Amino acid sequence: MSSASAKAYKGFGMEGMVAKWYAANTRKGIEEYRALARDVSRELSPGSRILELAPGPGYFAIELAKFGRYQITGLDISRTFVEIAKRNAKEAGVDVDFQQGNAAATPFPDETFDFLFCRAAFKNFSEPLQALQEMHRVLRKGGKALIIDLRRDASQDSINRHVDTLGMNPLNRLLTKLTFRFMLLKRAYTRQEFQQWLPQAGFQDPAIRETPVGFEIRLEK
Repeated sequence: MSSASAKAYKGFGMEGMVAKWYAANTRKGIEEYRALARDVSRELSPGSRILELAPGPGYFAIELAKFGRYQITGLDISRTFVEIAKRNAKEAGVDVDFQQGNAAATPFPDETFDFLFCRAAFKNFSEPLQALQEMHRVLRKGGKALIIDLRRDASQDSINRHVDTLGMNPLNRLLTKLTFRFMLLKRAYTRQEFQQWLPQAGFQDPAIRETPVGFEIRLEK
């Protein structure tokens, strides 16, 4: 567990207009969220309890709720994102429990969830080992987790090609590329760091698959 005084994220928080700008731009990639939710749903049993860490505007959790009768919780440090996600879930007509909280000190009992998901957010956690320990704690025996994120050694060319596929207007595309270059890449963690932390958190034999800009890490308790 982290102390209450520890900063839960790197850099500035996603609140107010910044969070709303992010929500508006990432909504354009809703088909990607839907496809990812469809893939994840194939791994889940009806009634599964699912936790998404740092869901932001909630797009993935909301799409996943459309594919099955799951109990889905989203935990985000941003008050603005929680408000946006709740509103988005209501508009979509799905039941997702979005809460505000710290990934390194979650408010859930031991062995609560069957599946845990974290996408494009782990790099922002200032206490990565504690976050992984919390993931292990709240997963039930046999529970699984999937982390998808940027890796620090991703090339700028691969980042630029990725951003070009996101359907943004020229100004937002430029701003996003600059954000990756000067902020997000510096925050991102490496494969070697994850390989060091995961056994300490209790996860053995992780499956780490590299992608052009990041990696997918599959874990089982």
